[in-house]
Amino acid sequence: MWVPETPLLPDITMRQLEYLVAIDESPTWAAAAERVGVSPSALSQGLAELERRIGVDLFENVGRRRVLRATATPVLEHARQVVTLTTDLTRWSTRLREGASGGVRLGMIDVAAVVHFPDVLRSFRSERADVELMLSVAPSRTLLDDLASGRLDLAVCVEPPEPVVGIETVLLLSETLVVYAPPGTSIGPASTWGPWVLFPADSHTRQAITEQLVERGAPLDVAAESHQPDVLREMVQLGLGWTVLPRTQGEVAPAELEIGERLLKRRLVLARRSKSVHDPAADELASRLRRRPDQAGVNSTS
Repeated sequence: MWVPETPLLPDITMRQLEYLVAIDESPTWAAAAERVGVSPSALSQGLAELERRIGVDLFENVGRRRVLRATATPVLEHARQVVTLTTDLTRWSTRLREGASGGVRLGMIDVAAVVHFPDVLRSFRSERADVELMLSVAPSRTLLDDLASGRLDLAVCVEPPEPVVGIETVLLLSETLVVYAPPGTSIGPASTWGPWVLFPADSHTRQAITEQLVERGAPLDVAAESHQPDVLREMVQLGLGWTVLPRTQGEVAPAELEIGERLLKRRLVLARRSKSVHDPAADELASRLRRRPDQAGVNSTS
């Protein structure tokens, strides 16, 4: 029976992979070298050796700059996963060796931190005073980037349109998004809706909203954008446009919008790196987030 020959694995080092990730995430080669604590020449030599060992050209010259080729994406994704997972292992082993509780780096979109899970965060801080809980509030795309790069341990965000390499997600809840018109404006046929004040075009929620508005035949005249629901709500109150918000953020006193028309449901998920060594404190917080009790206007999956 013919057995396919197993290819020899390239002798690449963790430092070389770390250099590649630093180049992708830094504005210049000098900044990347400073980030990893070597000279620019050492960084360049290390990456040249990485190219030689895997047998693939990773960089090309664009003007006077050396940039990553588009074909280098699989190598970069592999490097990022290996470096991040190794960092997770190092942090876990250090805590185990030193008997330290450490900390949990949690990222959330604003509605998750302010509306859906504040009680969970308060109880975790109170009952696990030995664990430092570091909270970052940002848009979903930023949270997923920070999670993939190892800057976060957990993230609660809008479910991404497509799976993200190296990230696993668990559904936490679905919430209703509603079309709101300025005060005194009746919500008629979709063809009469707008102009709009919406989340920025690169947000996951905006993509889902746009798809639904197009499906309903609504014009897509966007007058303003903001990541802040409070800002969008205030612009609607001032008559600057229509918006689409979760009910939990649209119908909030004192700037409460008039009840509008349901447009779609969006899914909030708990995201974390797949196949990584999980810190026990992060596991506990993840479990608490998944047990969050039902709230009005939201369907819990627990």
